[in-house]
Amino acid sequence: MTSPAPATHDPTSATLRGKTLFITGATRGIGKAIALRAARDGARVAVVGKTDSPHPKLRGTVHTTCAEVEAHGGEALACVADVRSEEEVENAIDATVARFGGIDVLVNNASAISLTPTRETEMKRFDLMHAVNTRGTFLCSKLCLPFLEKSDNPHILTLSPPPKLEPDWFSGHLAYTLSKYGMSLCTLGLARELAPRGIAVNSLWPKTIIATAAVENLLGGPSTLEHCRRPEIVADAAYVILTRPSRTFSGNFCLDEDVLREAGVTDFTSYAVDPSKTPLPDLFV
Repeated sequence: MTSPAPATHDPTSATLRGKTLFITGATRGIGKAIALRAARDGARVAVVGKTDSPHPKLRGTVHTTCAEVEAHGGEALACVADVRSEEEVENAIDATVARFGGIDVLVNNASAISLTPTRETEMKRFDLMHAVNTRGTFLCSKLCLPFLEKSDNPHILTLSPPPKLEPDWFSGHLAYTLSKYGMSLCTLGLARELAPRGIAVNSLWPKTIIATAAVENLLGGPSTLEHCRRPEIVADAAYVILTRPSRTFSGNFCLDEDVLREAGVTDFTSYAVDPSKTPLPDLFV
């Protein structure tokens, strides 16, 4: 399947060429798509993930993503790290700075999901989601700050939803919602805290379900995938956000389709897994 056309965005004033991105959960799905979109500009990408060798149920490793980044024109560094581990994240950041000289963009994409009601949610699953989603976002943001402060257009972009206090988004999967809203509250607080330093902090969320391993394994399999859009739509929206001036665009909770419409995209059929099917709305939208 051919890749969709990139968002209509002025390449003369907006580029990730020469920028260093630190992307968590970049071995597959949305994180990988963001890495490949940046690579097309010649960006440098730290591919951060836990999968070092092939997994029997999940496609891709940090190394296969790095190979694709380089094939798309970027530079890549494989960083095997669990965002729950402060030591492993520190090591990954140190390796990134040693290789590329700094960090311009942090993408908090790593996430754990379990859409279970309260009685069926094991506490080890609750703890996993909060450790990866909320704590991982806080930890990576905290540790990247000294290097983001040195960038001329620093951005933190977190893949999390608009924090709307609507009961429907909590009922049925309370533990997951708490962890994802924790990521969004990091955006809310950091955007205000870091504004004086010129560091943009925003969140991005898909308007429709995206074809990822989570959808394939947890949300209905092939029949649901037919009603999905591909991760490239989120990557193109992320690109628009990350190439904006950091001092003028911060504290926003963006939806991918809305970002691209504002950038001039009017036809979204190329992003569809099956253009004959109507995309289903994502959670929290």
